[in-house]
Amino acid sequence: MESSSDIQKQVDHLIDTRPGKELLQHHYEDPAREVAPGIFRSSGATAAYMIVHDEGRIIVNTGMGYEAVHHKRVFDAICSGPTTHILTTQAHVDHVGGVALFRDPETIYIAQQNNVVCQADDARIQSLRYRTAKVWFDITGAAAQRIASQNPGVPMRQDSPTPDVVFADRYNFKVGGRDVELIAATGETIDSMIVWLPASQTALISNLLGPLFPHFPNFNTLRGDRYRFVEPYLETVDKLRHLCPSMLVTGRHEPIIGSELIDAALARLHGAVDFVHRSTLEGLNAGRDVFTLMKEITLPPALRVGQGYGKVSWGVRTIWETYMGWFHLQSTTELYPNQSIEALLELVDIAGVEAVLDRANQLLEVGEPVRAIFLAEAVLHKNSDHASASGLLVRAHEALLAAGGDESFWESGWLHDQIQKWSSPQ
Repeated sequence: MESSSDIQKQVDHLIDTRPGKELLQHHYEDPAREVAPGIFRSSGATAAYMIVHDEGRIIVNTGMGYEAVHHKRVFDAICSGPTTHILTTQAHVDHVGGVALFRDPETIYIAQQNNVVCQADDARIQSLRYRTAKVWFDITGAAAQRIASQNPGVPMRQDSPTPDVVFADRYNFKVGGRDVELIAATGETIDSMIVWLPASQTALISNLLGPLFPHFPNFNTLRGDRYRFVEPYLETVDKLRHLCPSMLVTGRHEPIIGSELIDAALARLHGAVDFVHRSTLEGLNAGRDVFTLMKEITLPPALRVGQGYGKVSWGVRTIWETYMGWFHLQSTTELYPNQSIEALLELVDIAGVEAVLDRANQLLEVGEPVRAIFLAEAVLHKNSDHASASGLLVRAHEALLAAGGDESFWESGWLHDQIQKWSSPQ
């Protein structure tokens, strides 16, 4: 048995070797790789998995519609089926998109009972999702075109599937000599599940706790989604710890092996989220405003987790607003449909554009890029093609990247998008 300090060092290594800025640097592996006996992975936006058994195969997550074409080809080369079961660990489009392609006449598609509700949520804001996706994801279709050229004639439709079987808490089945237990959980979505293989003590969780493990979760997403809640998330971490898995199969990166390491990582993640939750509530009850708490609440060294996906400061804001709502109790203006930019424009008129830009440059020079952005954006609201203001915005966003803004996938993606936008203003 390894010492506690050695296990903690391994947790630190897990965190450091799964950086957020590389989240989507995946390659479509050909062939599929066996990550555990009888379990094969096909990489994509989120990995799909095939569990082989004596009567065929189980598919766990199917990718986007276009990705499923690749997944099916590389899985078919190992075990062509039949596909006895399809399991989706959550209802996001990168999990359910290829269900139709994998479905055989006898296939049973199983999901947690909130699956249909979650798919409906995604459909309601589909247009918004498409508009925001381009900030963080490649929507040029390059990957789809490449996969189509390798698989001519195979349909690439994005599915919105209806499960054959739904369950509330647990669902067990046995097929081809494999016992499979499905355990409802709440993480990225309220329809998530843990796929538990008791014989090998393997838990397939995909993005249940976030695409990067063990990194701080996103209790909101910048691309748009409903808020996620802390208590169910912590209960899910406890469920996993209670299972004592010896292998944890996630949606990205290699499986994590070793019950001690997995438990230590889960304990660290639980402790970090619980600490931020309690600290935010303490600050809220003490009358501290949300922005002060975002600045002040940081994790102690013993609870360090990655912040390559979610960030502690964003978690603080989401938790504060989950309890208190959008009214921050700071200003009467919050109650009315006016934006702060409108008042800033009045100040630009009074001070003059050049004076405002001079002050913005001074702020940037003394390490205040966010305040500089406020002023430069006000100038651009007055004059959308002001070259000096655009250039200042580029430098301010570059300063934020250099100051740690490249750690989080979401923050880095937004900052790079803004640099590109203001480098070539319309």
